[in-house]
Amino acid sequence: MTDITKADVENLLKSLIDPNVETDLVSAKSVKNIAIEGANVSVNIELGYPAKSYLKELQTAVEEKLLQLAGVRKINVIVAVNIISHSVQQTLQPIPNVKNIIAIASGKGGVGKSTTSVNLALALASEGANVGILDADIYGPSIPTMLGLSGYPESEDGKSMNPKISFGVQTISIGYLIEEDQPMIWRGPMVTNALQQLLKDTNWDNVDYLIVDLPPGTGDIQLTLAQQIPVTGAVIVTTPQDIALIDAQRGLGMFEKVNVPVLGLVENMSMHICSNCGHEEAIFGQGGGETMAKKNDIELLGSLPLDIKIREFSDSGRPTVVADPEGRPTEIYKTIARKMAAKLALKGKDYSSKFPNIVIQNT
Repeated sequence: MTDITKADVENLLKSLIDPNVETDLVSAKSVKNIAIEGANVSVNIELGYPAKSYLKELQTAVEEKLLQLAGVRKINVIVAVNIISHSVQQTLQPIPNVKNIIAIASGKGGVGKSTTSVNLALALASEGANVGILDADIYGPSIPTMLGLSGYPESEDGKSMNPKISFGVQTISIGYLIEEDQPMIWRGPMVTNALQQLLKDTNWDNVDYLIVDLPPGTGDIQLTLAQQIPVTGAVIVTTPQDIALIDAQRGLGMFEKVNVPVLGLVENMSMHICSNCGHEEAIFGQGGGETMAKKNDIELLGSLPLDIKIREFSDSGRPTVVADPEGRPTEIYKTIARKMAAKLALKGKDYSSKFPNIVIQNT
């Protein structure tokens, strides 16, 4: 009988591609331990992103792969998830109790950015992460409506706020602090100050991913927010039409200038499906998101259809991921959420908490 070695196991696992990171388990550094005792093989797999709906599939795939080993008798595969903090812009410090901040942006309004933000947050939560949403669209806060929330957040000390919770997701929005029909007639500095307060004065509770729904555009406010918020990654939302892609390109350029990695692109309203006959029609054009992704060497995380139910669910305060958990759009949102978090898992780890404080003393 041929002795089984760690190299044998590693070589097999190198041929097993994780579809979320699009590389093999060994290259993704997901293989944390290989133990061999005679003909018995144990492997520990650790993913850096939430993937509750994928863990069993991965475990089965690894077990089947290891059965190819000559002489193997018993296989034990443990798959776990460990979400860590990743690095932010060099001039900024991470927010306490928030591991990662992901900005969801668009070059222009009307592309479904807020709907995408909410459903991606809910998708991450359904995959096992602890998630928060910061509604950074001060002029047009829509997160409260989409999550069926209203009223002032609670404050125990009169200085900080507790996030309001919906479907297990922590949220904060200027919409909780103003009347529904009250216009926000503020200049740029007031907006950025308000956003900083919402971010830093909220008692976030051990958040793995804080989704920030940025206002549309790439003006002074968006640039300032991108420079002042410690962001670990960004996602650009667009539609396939040319004018949206041009503005999305500007949004991507903004994050590049402030050294925020763009995790990928989401193409919204990619295909209209008739609710009566099922006919599919690309009313906003076709292939624009894929072309933009290739041009900029970033990932097209997924494409979502123009579906009336997505809009209806959002308006009702029960977004697609919770209202239709088995539906095709929810499946797409979960795939995008896993890929987004997986791309972030490949980025640099945050070591700021490891560095000691330097104290100069007169002796």
